[in-house]
Amino acid sequence: MAKLGPSGNSRGFYEEGNLHSEQAFIWLRQKGLDAYEYSFGRGVRLSDEKAAQFCVESKKHSIEVSVHAPYYINFANPDPQMIKKSIMYLIESCKKLAIMGGKRVVFHAASVGRLTRQEAFNLCLKNIDLLLSEIYANNLNNFYFCPETMGKINQIGDVDEIANIVNRDPCFLPAIDFGHLNARTQGSIKGKDDYRAILDKLLTTIGEFKTKNMHVHFSKIEYSKGGEVRHLTLADTKFGPPFEQLAYVIDEYKLNPIIISESEGTQAEDALTMKKIYMGIVGEK
Repeated sequence: MAKLGPSGNSRGFYEEGNLHSEQAFIWLRQKGLDAYEYSFGRGVRLSDEKAAQFCVESKKHSIEVSVHAPYYINFANPDPQMIKKSIMYLIESCKKLAIMGGKRVVFHAASVGRLTRQEAFNLCLKNIDLLLSEIYANNLNNFYFCPETMGKINQIGDVDEIANIVNRDPCFLPAIDFGHLNARTQGSIKGKDDYRAILDKLLTTIGEFKTKNMHVHFSKIEYSKGGEVRHLTLADTKFGPPFEQLAYVIDEYKLNPIIISESEGTQAEDALTMKKIYMGIVGEK
């Protein structure tokens, strides 16, 4: 069974008079949602005290917590000092996640930059192995590190690249962002068969457990020739991908993902719409 919730707090959260993120957990439970992703996008600045409050509230209201590591992680950076920083950002994110009571930390693997794509990916894999050494040295291998499929073509993060990273160690799970995949492939995801093709590739490359328990990001995304331009809401009718067909395929394949809505400003409301669609499909049997 899938769990659904937002990335961060929607406009509606604040419009209803809430001021602090620790209030999100009871708010989400009252809405009928059961997941929440906290972003360290600009840095790991959450205090331990606040993180501990998150843990208490998330457990009380049965909300699955994940975090997104800082956006500026890049394991294809040629500068060894920058690689040390990328590793530090992920380790710090996971240590904070542990206090928050969560299990999954999502991260962007790399950008191609001035290297060839193959050079960038080879360097990324080499540095991912350095990351793994630090994960084990800090006894964090009981958490899941989730490299994300990316929306811009010059970013490392197509399905094959993420599968290759995920296969490096049991502590990796894929973060499959279907909006990103749709953007980087110029709108290729239109129906159930397109979703099935992605899932079949994952089942073949990373196996049943990691596919069934994958992390998912979802939103409609505007794209151009270079891929992702900006996140949209479910109300958009021009860009995809469609959610209902994904919900059918998740049920068909008996997956148990955590699905995080990344809609622009309406992420909680769209997560609830997505959950109603999904539960309607599950309830059809």
